[in-house]
This record gives sequence, C-alpha cells and structure tokens, in this order.
Amino acid sequence: MKVILTQEIAHLGNTGEIKEVANGYARNFLLPRGLARPATVGAVKVVERKRAAEERRITQLEEENKSLAELIAKQTLTITAKVGREGRLYGSVTAAQIAEVLSAKIGHEIDRRKVELTENIHTTGSYEVAIKLVGKLAPKVTVKVVGEAEEQTAE
Repeated sequence: MKVILTQEIAHLGNTGEIKEVANGYARNFLLPRGLARPATVGAVKVVERKRAAEERRITQLEEENKSLAELIAKQTLTITAKVGREGRLYGSVTAAQIAEVLSAKIGHEIDRRKVELTENIHTTGSYEVAIKLVGKLAPKVTVKVVGEAEEQTAE
C-alpha cells in the first residue's frame, strides 16, 4: 500500500514522502496513529505542489542569504580560552561561543544551532567550521583558538 508520511519515521522516511509499505503495517500502525495517510491521486498532487513550493522558498532564501554567506566565508574568528599544558584548553570551545563571536563581528544574529562543529575543540589552533544558513548554503569560517598566555605575549 502506498502512503504519504505525515511525520518523520525512523527507518522509513521523512514528512511528505510517498512510501510503499505492507498493508498490515499501514492499516494497523501508521494510519491509526496519524503517522501517514493513504496516497490517493489527489493527495499525491497536493504533496507534489507543497514540495515544489518548499523548493522555491528555499531557493529564494538561498538567494537572499548569498551576500551573508560571502561575508561569513571571509571572516576569521579569534577565540581566547584558558590553556593548560601542551595547548590543551580547560573545557572546550562551543558552538554557542562561535555563534556569539561571529554575530558580534558581522552584525547579524547567528543561532548556535547553525554552527556545525565536526569535532569538539579542545586545543589551540585553527579550525574550519561550517555555518548552515539555509538549504545547501553553508559557508565555512576559520576559527583561531588562542590561549590567554599566548595573547599576552603577542601584545
């Protein structure tokens, strides 16, 4: 039986996707819980229109945010943290700290959830961090982590 998912379901699919599932799974689990609805001809057309409208909306948002992405890509952020031996930080540099410094530098609010850290930053050095703006638009910013002792000697 073909169904249209109304919610994201692990191991099955995301909202709005059309999936082929066993009749019993659809009748006894998905449909009664409101997780899916039957994929009738009319319902499929509605889903396709919504999907096309969403793609247009994301494309428009990407165009609007291109200049912001270019501005972010040019930035180099310097974050100062307390350091122990061998350049290891006391704690780590978080996505919230990166978002705060970037927001202050470019004058545009960046949510911490948009900062994609591939690994926790526990040592001094330079790191590439992606900032997911909208859709596939994810410029990378260079984050330079320096220890407080290094900053004092540099001045």
